Amino acid sequence: MERITILHTNDLHSHFENWPRIRRYLAATRQSAHQAGDTVYTFDLGDNIDRVHPLSEATVGKKNIELMNQIGYDAATIGNNEGLGFMRPQLDHLYDHANFPVILGNILTGDTHEQPKWAIDHKVFTTPAGTRVLVLGLTAPYHLTYPLAGWQPIGVQEALTRLLQTYAGQFDVCVLLSHLGLDVDRKIAKRFPQVTVIIGSHTHHLLPHGEKDQHSLLAAAGKWGRYVGRITLELTDHRVTRAQASVVETATLPVAPGDAAEIDGLQQLGESILSEQRVANLPVDLEANPVGDSQLIREGLHAIAEYAGTDAAVLNAGLFLHDLPRGIVTQRQLHDLLPHNMHVMTITLSGYDLWRLVQEFELARLFLRYFPQKGMGFRGKIFGELNYLGIAYDAQTHAVTWRGEPLSPTKQYTIAGLDHYLFIPFFPTISIVGKNHILYQDLLREVFAKYLGKHYPLS
Repeated sequence: MERITILHTNDLHSHFENWPRIRRYLAATRQSAHQAGDTVYTFDLGDNIDRVHPLSEATVGKKNIELMNQIGYDAATIGNNEGLGFMRPQLDHLYDHANFPVILGNILTGDTHEQPKWAIDHKVFTTPAGTRVLVLGLTAPYHLTYPLAGWQPIGVQEALTRLLQTYAGQFDVCVLLSHLGLDVDRKIAKRFPQVTVIIGSHTHHLLPHGEKDQHSLLAAAGKWGRYVGRITLELTDHRVTRAQASVVETATLPVAPGDAAEIDGLQQLGESILSEQRVANLPVDLEANPVGDSQLIREGLHAIAEYAGTDAAVLNAGLFLHDLPRGIVTQRQLHDLLPHNMHVMTITLSGYDLWRLVQEFELARLFLRYFPQKGMGFRGKIFGELNYLGIAYDAQTHAVTWRGEPLSPTKQYTIAGLDHYLFIPFFPTISIVGKNHILYQDLLREVFAKYLGKHYPLS
């Protein structure tokens, strides 16, 4: 009998507070499994990086790769935070110094439709007993946004069908590193019996004891490094006869004396780098008010309208997480202020459809004012108050005016907003009839930095 142990991490999202314990656990478990005669593989499922952490922001994710190098991963795949959190020139060099391969089979270059130079579409590991383990990696193929970042996404079924056909006969066991989400993993288990193990992520689901589905074992370890996954495969004549999955809760692992200093040091290093990058010089305080109107959000509205070249804009006040005091503004302050992974988007609608969109804004206003928005790029606490530039709404008559003039039902109007509004379910007019254009080159905080630098220059 042969035994393979697979250790896996996923969706760390730069939660480095768990990293020292994860690192020690992986090293100790790998050693003990080796001593027991197991073949051991260690994988990461993506979304290791999240630019909400100042060090990930300051180093464009390269510090995350340096920390991953400490583990000795056998392979990793990417999540949307790696694939969409950076433009192609940045992602092309993210893994320059990685000591592990990146396995990714469903993202191609947008211009030449080739495999990215930093990734391979598969890897076959051969155990000492001669078992061939095919490892594949797939990430959620966001068809709207990946082309904007310079990539061509391939659908899951198309990509997996091609990969399994291409490497048919070359493996005994197939392990899929899936950054696709639990629902997709379950569909894969039903449709692709060749896949022995599906290690899941993306939807932050936790399967404490795994899940058997058809011929496949599904495994998943939650989010933020709160758990580390372990899979045990027992094989006879290169065929899996028993498959088990489990997790260990990181909080139950022992803390070492130097952990707190290491974690604090990562935070402080990122803050220090960003603090050295000066952006603007404000003559007055800009106060935030997440549930009302404020000078800070007025500046934000003008910033996105100017960036998008529109006469009107909409923003939710919960985006701005604190005041911006007068004086020198640094990148650290802007990162703290707007940690979100969001982009400016233009929305073009007829006058009638714009009127309907504003009605949706107003119907949702009270509900969203204190709504604890999560995900979709949002890294704040509450959605907050909706604020307009160039648009006015009369609550008595439900009339909407554009720059002081009544809307013309058939005329086309373009407003600036955020891609976030396309992905949340509160404003359906945007996705149903809006002609939407995401300005993907800059994150919201980068747009705001350019605006402040222009209007409140350092000298």
